[in-house]
Amino acid sequence: MVDKSEKFSALVRVGYFSRAILYSVLGLIALTSAGRISEGTNGIFQAIQDFPLGTAILWLMVVGLFAYALFRFASTFFDIENHGSDKTGWAKRIGHAGSAIGHLALAYSAFNFATSGSDSGGGAQEAASGVLSMEFGGAILGLLGVAFFITAFFQAKKGLSGSFMNRISAQAPSQTRLIGGIGYVARAVVFLVIGWSLFRTGFMAGGSEQVKTLGDAVASLAGEGVIFTLVAIGLLAFGLFSLVLARYRIIPDMGSHGKVPAFRS
Repeated sequence: MVDKSEKFSALVRVGYFSRAILYSVLGLIALTSAGRISEGTNGIFQAIQDFPLGTAILWLMVVGLFAYALFRFASTFFDIENHGSDKTGWAKRIGHAGSAIGHLALAYSAFNFATSGSDSGGGAQEAASGVLSMEFGGAILGLLGVAFFITAFFQAKKGLSGSFMNRISAQAPSQTRLIGGIGYVARAVVFLVIGWSLFRTGFMAGGSEQVKTLGDAVASLAGEGVIFTLVAIGLLAFGLFSLVLARYRIIPDMGSHGKVPAFRS
C-alpha cells in the first residue's frame, strides 16, 4: 500500500516533469519561433496542444504544476526543506511562495487549454485588476513583486554556487551541475522581469495590463539580441535540468515531517 508520503513524492515528481515540458517548450519556441513567443504564455500551451496527445499532456501539466505549487507552499508555511526561521530562511521561504503563485497561474492556463482549447491570455491581468480593486491591493501586488525579486536573487545564487546539488541524489548525471547552473541564472532573469512588472503595477500606479506571466516576460526580452538568445538557451537548459530533478530530486518525507538531507557538499 502506498502511504501519503510516497503519493506526495510521486506528485512532486510529476510536477518537475511538467516543469521540464514547460521550460523546454518555452526555450525551443524562443529560439525557433519569434512569432509564437510574441504570444507569451499562450504560445507555450498552444505549442503543447499541437503535440500528438497534446490535450493529455496538458492535463498532466495541470496536475503536475498544481502539485508543484502545493510543494512550494508547503516549503513556505511548514519549512519542509529546513530553511529555518531566521531572515535568510524566511527570505527563501517567501521566494518559494512567489514561485508557488506563479505555478498556480500556469496550472490555470494549462487547465483552460485542456478544457476549451484556448485561453483569453488575460488571467493574470484580470487577477491583478481584482487585487488592485481591494483595499491595500497595490501593496499586495508590490510585495508579490518583491517576493519575485527575492526568488530571482536565490535562483541566481543557486546557479552560481551550485548549492542546489545538495538536494539531488549523487546518482544524477555528471552534467547536472552545469546544466542546472545555466538554467537557474536564466530563470533568475525572467523572474526579475515578472517581479518588476508586479512591483511597478503595485507601487508605481501602473495598470494591471503590465503584469507579466512566464511567457510574457520572455517575450518582452525578444528585442534584446544576445541577452534574449542566452536566456532562451538557459531556459531550455532549465527544462532539461527539471527532467533530471523529476528522477533524482530528494523529496522530503511528509509522513514523518522529515527534512531533506544534504547528500553533497
